[in-house]
Amino acid sequence: MPAGTRVTLNASARFVADDLVVGGSPWRLLKVSGAARQVLARWRGDGVVAPGEERLARTLVRRGLLDVRLAPLETVADVDVIVPVRDDPANLERLLRELDGLNVTVVDDGSRDPDVVTAICAAHEVRLIRHDASEGPGATRNAGARATGRPFIWFVDADVALNDARRALAILRAGVADPAVGAAAARVRGAAGATAREHFEHGYGPLDLGARGGIVHPAGPVPYVPSACLLIRRDAFAAGFDPTMLVGEDVDLIWRLVEEGWLVRYEAGVVVEHPARDTWGSWWRQRIAYGRSSADLAARHGSRMAPLRADRWTLVAWTGVLARAPWVSARAVAVVHASLTRQLAGASNAPSRAATSLVARTVVAAGGPLARALVRSYGPALWLAAAHPRLRRRALIVLVVGTAWRFKGTRPRLSDLCLGVVDDLAYALGVVDGAWRARSLASLTPAISPSSITWREVLVARSRG
Repeated sequence: MPAGTRVTLNASARFVADDLVVGGSPWRLLKVSGAARQVLARWRGDGVVAPGEERLARTLVRRGLLDVRLAPLETVADVDVIVPVRDDPANLERLLRELDGLNVTVVDDGSRDPDVVTAICAAHEVRLIRHDASEGPGATRNAGARATGRPFIWFVDADVALNDARRALAILRAGVADPAVGAAAARVRGAAGATAREHFEHGYGPLDLGARGGIVHPAGPVPYVPSACLLIRRDAFAAGFDPTMLVGEDVDLIWRLVEEGWLVRYEAGVVVEHPARDTWGSWWRQRIAYGRSSADLAARHGSRMAPLRADRWTLVAWTGVLARAPWVSARAVAVVHASLTRQLAGASNAPSRAATSLVARTVVAAGGPLARALVRSYGPALWLAAAHPRLRRRALIVLVVGTAWRFKGTRPRLSDLCLGVVDDLAYALGVVDGAWRARSLASLTPAISPSSITWREVLVARSRG
């Protein structure tokens, strides 16, 4: 990381002891020396990389603990804008007005009335590529990329409202100015509107990854980014989207970039709007399709698509809570704490305090996210369990907590809560349907981290107690 680069410590970074910091994407524990701690403290606000700090800065950026603060770049000469469209002339007309003056290529993916699209493109003096029959979103974007040659490609869906195209491009372009960053994506919210569906999409849409930006990682707080507003280096784009995937092709591309060593940034400061489906039927089918794509992604990326991630003893602790066996939970937490204290004894000057903080941030704080993951991918099983007299209370607790976790920190309407339940159910049904079609349980198999703590340690601790 060149000296002079402006940086700031990522909001997820927290010191759990004088020499131990946690956070990043994916979440990790990092030991820092006294000198490095002073540097990190200076970077907590708006800092600058000084000579001698270049390697530390690059390491922390790659681990998601440090964010680069580059000024917006006004240059647009090195960016090709690719707009895929199909049967949406009104939104295409609006978007091309926003993109006026940029290097735009429209790819018509088999619109029923191609003459209208042709007339709109001619009026705005932009290049047009046409497919006689629909080839899908991945093939459409690939066609636009192949027909252009500038170093950066900005994919913008025709129905996206940029609000300020120049500002959005300037920030995204700054995001990929770091040569280690292969792509940068905007925050995508549902378009605001008066209907219950529009209100839900604007506040809790599935493409909205939150107000906190950072590095994208399958196991991190931002596991992917959508391609609705995505700027990517041509060198990183390589083979591009998989044209055989009709849903989830953007997730597949982003994960391939990460696997190849590129960093992908989520720029939450760029907010664009994407409209909700215009009927309840199409809205429901969209959610089913999102869930169904998980089987295809699991076949390509294995455990990166795991519906639930946790370590063994976190699962044991919370299973004990649900099973009304508090001694199991207490012993699991106590043994984990003791094990962490021993492991940190040679790495920290306050191992017990650090272990307490780590247990609180991992095992104890995992209840809400675990319930959310269960509801999102195993909802049908939970609803079936809720019909059983002996399982009803436990299943309902998980359903309530997992649903409420989606809305934490906000004030949802009753209609938002109801649509959240339906949304989760549709996605989970899609996951099950995708697994059935693929004849594979990969998309339903949780990723459970191994542990050096054995069952014997917990059981012996119980017998001694």
